[in-house]
Amino acid sequence: LDVLFEDDALLAINKPAGMAVHGGSGISFGVIEGLRAIRPEAKFLELVHRIDRETSGILLIAKKRSALTAMHAMLRGETSQAIEKRYCALVKGNWPDERRHIRTKLAKYVTAAGERRVSVDEDDGQESHTIVTRVERLPGATLLDCEIKTGRTHQIRVHLGSMGFPIIGDDKYGDFALNKHVAAVKHGGLKRMFLHARRMAFAHPLTGEKMTIEAPLSPDLEKYLAYLRQI
Repeated sequence: LDVLFEDDALLAINKPAGMAVHGGSGISFGVIEGLRAIRPEAKFLELVHRIDRETSGILLIAKKRSALTAMHAMLRGETSQAIEKRYCALVKGNWPDERRHIRTKLAKYVTAAGERRVSVDEDDGQESHTIVTRVERLPGATLLDCEIKTGRTHQIRVHLGSMGFPIIGDDKYGDFALNKHVAAVKHGGLKRMFLHARRMAFAHPLTGEKMTIEAPLSPDLEKYLAYLRQI
């Protein structure tokens, strides 16, 4: 695993795309089960939060229960300390605004095939909030910075897709014809969703020290950006 930070209380890794954070739903093991297997001496290892299997980037694991409790309180907004979470997303089309707040209610549902999905539902959904900042215009695409203020399932993917700007490579809410097109080697060869948890900033749960953790883009994402920039 690509370790970004570690001390006695926390472990931060740069999770690769395609790896689940925990087992279940047909997956025998994920990051947390793998960590427990390779660190049998560790008395406590628990996920602080979750990111989608298809998403790469920062994943925090608590190594002490006190750290887990404190981080969860921050995530729930029960303290004066907030956690900043920012993602890099590449979307189809020309995103029009330099900065936009997306606030919708999101609800979970299950498809006929038994797959979990999320949709905008202003009647029965839960409040969600994403701040989107345009970073770079590219041929047929826009690179965005997405700061999530709430942590709903598939939040960024549904927010951007519902605005008409699906994330490139998203196999649940994306443009499937475009995904097939960009996966071809002659069109860049991107075979995954372009969504990456790039930055987290928070007060250390035990010391209160201000912390910033950043995860660089993986080579396949950098390669696809380079491909678009040279068109």
